[in-house]
Amino acid sequence: MSVVTMRKLLESGVHYGHQTRRWDPRQKSNIYAAKNGIHIINLENTVASLNEAYAVMKEIAERGGRVLFVGTKKQAQAVVMEEALRSGSFYVNQRWLGGTLTNYRTIQRRIRRLVEIEQMEETGTINNYPKKEVILIRKEAERLTNFLGGIKEMKKLPDALFVVDPQEDHNAILEARKLNIPVFGIADTNCDPALLDYPIPGNDDAINSIKVIVGVINDAIVEAKGGVLEYAYQTDEAPEITMGDVIISVAEKAAENERRRRARFEEQRRSRGQYRRYERKERTQPVAEDTQVEEKDEDTQIELKDEETKSEEE
Repeated sequence: MSVVTMRKLLESGVHYGHQTRRWDPRQKSNIYAAKNGIHIINLENTVASLNEAYAVMKEIAERGGRVLFVGTKKQAQAVVMEEALRSGSFYVNQRWLGGTLTNYRTIQRRIRRLVEIEQMEETGTINNYPKKEVILIRKEAERLTNFLGGIKEMKKLPDALFVVDPQEDHNAILEARKLNIPVFGIADTNCDPALLDYPIPGNDDAINSIKVIVGVINDAIVEAKGGVLEYAYQTDEAPEITMGDVIISVAEKAAENERRRRARFEEQRRSRGQYRRYERKERTQPVAEDTQVEEKDEDTQIELKDEETKSEEE
């Protein structure tokens, strides 16, 4: 039994790749077709890669290994933090600091500084400093927490690295490979799968896609620790699908998007037409009122002149 079904991957949008003009030829074997200028990822390869990565990650966790999840792009930040905390792993969801792995001694010094400031806050000794210096110390702690909070408890180098976007976090992959740390990651159609030891073909831009893939890999760690699985091996009563069904779903989705686009365009066109009619009405109405006022003024002047003439004659 696969750790996750193709139907679940389809519902999460894992099958959508990048535009056909933005692709890496080394991903050709993982691309099933191109529809509407978008590459469609072969979910059969995704399922096989997830099964392999799940087994290896579970083995690492059973040996007591610790995993570092990296996802600094906006769509992945919250997912990476939540999943890492669920399995007791480490994470980096902000900017990757150069040398986080290859120069870990320096990083450890900064972590010790963060722990020192936190202890000062707990004991209240930070209040012994002048107010201006307290503000600077707290700003330093905030910055260190932002970048190093997810690896504060990491006493040694991780046993595995999971990267959401190899293009975005290229430096993290290079550092891990230099230290012979196995690298897992999502390989979208614009990325070189050779950068990863265990590439998982899939969409690395959609939040739901990231959540499912990271969740499944994280469940391998959770299972090794005897926890409750949330994504892997979930029963699905619906029948399994094929890539033919995926293509049909893509075509239906494209038709639905086109229908919605046309409806929005028609609504905007009607709104513009109503606004123009209202604008023309506003333009013409004041002119008519001014003309009536002028006509009334002329009649009043004529009446006044007639009265003056009568008074002179008398």
